[in-house]
Amino acid sequence: METTTGQRKIDRFLRLMNDRGASDFHLTVGRPPMLRVSGSMEQIRFRTIQEADWVEMVRPIAPAKRWEEFEAVGDTDFAYEITGVARFRVNLFRQRRGPGAVLRVIPTKIMSIEQLGLPKQIGRVAEVRGGLVLVTGPTGSGKSTTLAAIIDLINDTKDYHIITIEDPIEFVHSNRRCLIHQREVGSHATGFAEALRVAGREDPDLILVGEMRDLETISMALEASEKGTIVFATLHTNNAVKTVDRIVNVFPAEEQERIRHVLGETLRAVIAQQLLPKVGGGRVAAVEILFTSPAIGNMIREGKTSQITSAIQTGGKHGMIEMDGSIRALFAEGKVSARAAYDKAIDKEQFKELLEDTPGQ
Repeated sequence: METTTGQRKIDRFLRLMNDRGASDFHLTVGRPPMLRVSGSMEQIRFRTIQEADWVEMVRPIAPAKRWEEFEAVGDTDFAYEITGVARFRVNLFRQRRGPGAVLRVIPTKIMSIEQLGLPKQIGRVAEVRGGLVLVTGPTGSGKSTTLAAIIDLINDTKDYHIITIEDPIEFVHSNRRCLIHQREVGSHATGFAEALRVAGREDPDLILVGEMRDLETISMALEASEKGTIVFATLHTNNAVKTVDRIVNVFPAEEQERIRHVLGETLRAVIAQQLLPKVGGGRVAAVEILFTSPAIGNMIREGKTSQITSAIQTGGKHGMIEMDGSIRALFAEGKVSARAAYDKAIDKEQFKELLEDTPGQ
């Protein structure tokens, strides 16, 4: 297909984004284009974007069905690739001044757990035999990147049939030891819950759910994990306690006791991560790791989730790491400032003295 003038323009911005090491490119009517570099927004030297500019650049890269969806409901998601540069996850939306777009880079190369600088014990998740593994954190915290690294490790070490359900497909996996089918919501399935429902009939060993967005999807994921399938999924929570509570609280009050029992039986691990601005530039991940045990399963079943943090703190010999402990270690190593540590801490009272002891923070 012939490349249009508008597509060539947006490709130039995306190449600049790649050269600058930016994570996101923002194209919004009423403002010049902007990049997110090391967590901060930076304006590109360019004129203010008008709606005609926006349409000229964005419409050629949007699949026809996704453009129709955007025009009908005001937002849509899809993936776009510049061969030899990178893939990008694209979100189009409408706002007060007109349309906007955010393009997030998806690295072409899948990095290993070690290359990402993540704790090596995360690799133990690849040995899970059945049940639920959750990778959690705010938007842009690297959840998809971590999951891709784990799937890549499994692809080298197991003989599994893996089904991924994503919106959109981000990292593209080749078939090595594993047979991997990647399904995109909107293109290959009507929704996460429906794709999960039929996945059970497709002989999977492992199902990756790009995001557990609603009660139906969470319910289907739990049901699959109860049947012995390995289920990997993501949530927008920043530690293990909030993750368990979030899942339980999605359900009506009369179902919550049953869900606590299901979670207590099926949850295998929670990896929670946050990205902090790194001293000297860039970002660094703070990571909480929970590996469940019979005792932790009982805490979940009995609704005593507040005790999970203490169990993680005393579970270091089992490879567990608590979020605030991870953040404190980054500060002690000089990797993050006192302000950054305080801003991302779960228990901020425990971090107040860092600000008091560090003038100017």
